[in-house]
This record gives sequence, C-alpha cells and structure tokens, in this order.
Amino acid sequence: MTTTAPSPSNPAEAPDNGGDAPGPLLRAWRAILTRRELLLVILLVVVLVWMTALSYGGYLTGPYDPDYLATSLVDAVPLAMLALAELLVIVSGRGGIDLSIGSIVSLTGMVFGIVHGLWGWPVAAAILLAVLVGGLLGAVNGVLIAWLGFPALITTLATYYAYRSLALVINAQKPISTPNIQSLYSLTGAVEIPVIGHDIPNVPLGVFTFLVPTLVVVWLLLQRTTYGRRLFAIGTNDVAATWSGVPVARTRLLAYVLAGVLAGVVAVYVTGQFASARPDAGTSGNGLALPAITIAVLGGVAITGGIGRVSGVLLAAVLITWLDAGILLMFEGNDGTQFQLLALGAVLVFCALLNSFTTRRYGGTR
Repeated sequence: MTTTAPSPSNPAEAPDNGGDAPGPLLRAWRAILTRRELLLVILLVVVLVWMTALSYGGYLTGPYDPDYLATSLVDAVPLAMLALAELLVIVSGRGGIDLSIGSIVSLTGMVFGIVHGLWGWPVAAAILLAVLVGGLLGAVNGVLIAWLGFPALITTLATYYAYRSLALVINAQKPISTPNIQSLYSLTGAVEIPVIGHDIPNVPLGVFTFLVPTLVVVWLLLQRTTYGRRLFAIGTNDVAATWSGVPVARTRLLAYVLAGVLAGVVAVYVTGQFASARPDAGTSGNGLALPAITIAVLGGVAITGGIGRVSGVLLAAVLITWLDAGILLMFEGNDGTQFQLLALGAVLVFCALLNSFTTRRYGGTR
C-alpha cells in the first residue's frame, strides 16, 4: 500500500509533532485557532467569569448580572447589523471596507426623521425611503470602488466626510424629536420571551424585530444563493472568478449597496433607540464604523477577502458588547468610554495578528 506524505505547501496537513500524529493538546489548540466560533465562545466565557468575579468582589460600580447583560444587548443590535454589512464588503476582496457606514446611518436617520417626524409620512413609507437612501449611498461607494477602481479605504473615507457633513446641515445640526419620532422608542423596549420569559431577564425587542431577521437574510444570501457563492469567489481570487464568468464588478458593487441598505435599517433602529433622529447618530463618540469593522474581523472575516461567517460575527458582537458593558462599570465618569476605545484597539490588533498567524500556519479559519 502506498501512502502519500503531507504536502509542504499545505501546513494544515503537515504533522505538528516531529512527524508523529498531533497529540490531544495540539489538536485542541488547532481547533481553537482554526474554528473562530470556538475561540469566541471561550473568550466570552472568560469575560463573563472575570467581570462577574469583579462584581462580586465589589470592584465594579454596579452589578454585572443577567439583567444588566440583557439590557446591554440593545447596543449589540446596531453593531452586529453593521458588522454584517462590513462582512459583505470585506468578503468581496480587493481591500474591501466601508468607513462611511456610520455616516450613512446618520444621514439616512435624518432623512427618516424629516419625512416621518416633520412631514408626517406613514412609518412604513419612511422606513422604505430610509432603506432606499441607504442603498443609494452605498451604491455611490460601490460605483467608485467596483467600476472606477478607486481604493475602498480612500473612497469610503471621502464619502464618510461627505455624508457626515450632509447629515449635519440637512436640518441645521438640530436633532428631530417630534411625537411621531418619540413613539418609535417602543421598537427598542424590553420584552418577555414567551414560555421561558419568567425565568430569564427581558430582552430588547430589537433583537427579534431587527437583528434576527437580518442574521437570517444575510446567512441565506451568503450560503444559499448564487450571489453568495460569487461574492466569496471574487473575494478569494477575482481574476479566476472573471475567467469563470462571474460579473466581478457588479457583484462587488452589490455588496456595497447591501451594506448601505443595512445601514438604512440601522438608522431606523437607532432613531427609535434615542427617540430622536440625530445628525451624529452614527459618528458621535466612538462612532459605529470602527466597532463594526473590529467585530467583523474578530468574528473571523479575513481582511484579504473571501472568508467570513455570520455566526462568528454574531458571537463577536455579543463579546464586544458585554466587554464594553463591563468596562463601563469598572470606571467612574467618562473614563469608561475612553478605556472602551483602548480595549477596541487592543482587540483589533489581537484579531488581526490572530488572523495572520492562523492563515500562515493552518490556511485560515473555518
């Protein structure tokens, strides 16, 4: 019988133990590094145990308990949805990224606030317009990047400033908080889950009305449609995809359009969350773009394109949300927000290094 030696061009097939089969510890280590969801679950447990221990020890300014964690999920909804938007554009390859996603939220939120709060449009029509405007703003990015060949980083940085300035001047830098807008606060209220709700804390309604449908749609789009296969193909090797007959430019353009559509939906959610259409809703403080990019990369989306999973993005969004929630309780005043930025930067560096190491050593995550 003839056996085939592992190919040196594929490190994942090479033995880790001097020619012997890898032992249990090495197999476990490889599983943690290559299966991003497993790593995220471990990190999530570490954060929960660590913060809970600090809470019981009296080192936090408030209780880090299930009620607090459930309440903090209200912030996970927009971050996870925008991270899914970044998943689409980063997977498309060629340095795909969208720095303008936060300013699209701001601008579409103001459009929504004007037509619904000031002009009295029905909420359904106003939501539809917000989604269309978000898609149009994303299409501007897509045309510049996919059709004209501009670098995604420079293009979306430029449109970030353009959309942000339009959001500020469209209503003279004033938020819109009419009774129509204030009534949307119920979209983000906490609700009791049927059957088991009396045993667990109430969960923000937006988890079920905004986040879960978005997760399902994006997962189906990527895993069950021709477009999803094309998107991964152009992100992996757009030259090969071109020779295979894949419309590369159109596929990449649509990724930015879909990212804009998701930003439009997030704008509606954020408007309800603050009971106000704010011109800086997606850009104030830490902003929404950089946390969304961090969550996407932490969730296993390869910055080089062609690799990414919805489940990893969801777990990363919960991890970042609960880590930020704990950091806020560790410091008094505004210091917590500043340390959130420090943690965000550290996490981004960590996951970038991890992605690079995993790709070189094992051929990427699964």
